[in-house]
Amino acid sequence: MSSPQKTALVISAHSADFVWRAGGAITAHVKQGWKVRIICLSYGERGESAKLWRVPNMTMDRVKDTRQREAQAAADILGAEIEFWDLEDYPLRISDDTLFRLVDTYRTLQPEFVLSHSEHDPYNFDHPLAMRAAQEARILAQAEGHNPGQKILGAPPVYAFEPHQTEQCQWQPNTFLDITDVWKLKRQAIECMAGQEHLWDYYTRVALQRGVQAKRNIGITAKRHIEYAEAYMRLTPLVVEQL
Repeated sequence: MSSPQKTALVISAHSADFVWRAGGAITAHVKQGWKVRIICLSYGERGESAKLWRVPNMTMDRVKDTRQREAQAAADILGAEIEFWDLEDYPLRISDDTLFRLVDTYRTLQPEFVLSHSEHDPYNFDHPLAMRAAQEARILAQAEGHNPGQKILGAPPVYAFEPHQTEQCQWQPNTFLDITDVWKLKRQAIECMAGQEHLWDYYTRVALQRGVQAKRNIGITAKRHIEYAEAYMRLTPLVVEQL
């Protein structure tokens, strides 16, 4: 019998966040046979669509439609499933119904790991709220007494992907993922986000910088070429049998 397909969950406050910060991880795992599901809690239609709002006679529906098409195209390139929950942004709010919907997602998907935002971000309060929802739903999904009869969740590790201004967000990288082999796909996905073109080269520079750091942390004797990497802050303990 074949082993069940491994799964991962990415919880993105806005419809572009997953591309900049976790596009490499998403497509790298898809290439290894994983199913990766992205949940976009909002489109980022108010706070992250300035270029679109400068177009004459722009409407909210047109902004949302454009953002969805961009994110869907990026997810298709990365090979991931994507859902748009349209909770609105600036401000993003998480109701109990949304929280329980996320719990159901955890229990149905049974992810091996979870990616979301930094726990602090003084420049964008939607981001830590998304991580808080990700963590709270994870805990509820582990509770035997929540919807008894459903398969409960184990303890998938939670990683905070890199915020835009790391020094201000109390975020420190402790995990590096080599994305050199999939960088071209991530860059293609990045270029789908036409509404935020000013970030294309910014996140290319971030990937190059993290690549240098990743290479340094595997030691000078490692026979491995790393040019591009993504950095993460693991928030849950690692259980090992050897150090």
